Amino acid sequence: MKITNDEITKIQSYMQEKFGNKTLALRPRAQTDDSVEVLLNGEFIGVIFKDDEDPNDISYDFNMAILAMDLA
Repeated sequence: MKITNDEITKIQSYMQEKFGNKTLALRPRAQTDDSVEVLLNGEFIGVIFKDDEDPNDISYDFNMAILAMDLA
């Protein structure tokens, strides 16, 4: 389930294009290699997990938590 450096580069480029923001960056997580951190302007905003249960249908799941206190 490891996310490779090549995958990180491709996902980062895709997300920068999709969200129209070149400050969006991905970086490997220290604890595990099945996911990467997502940063916006250097601030952590979420995690991307790799799902490769079916090798013919690999996908990536972006999880972003929004705290109520951040909305105030």
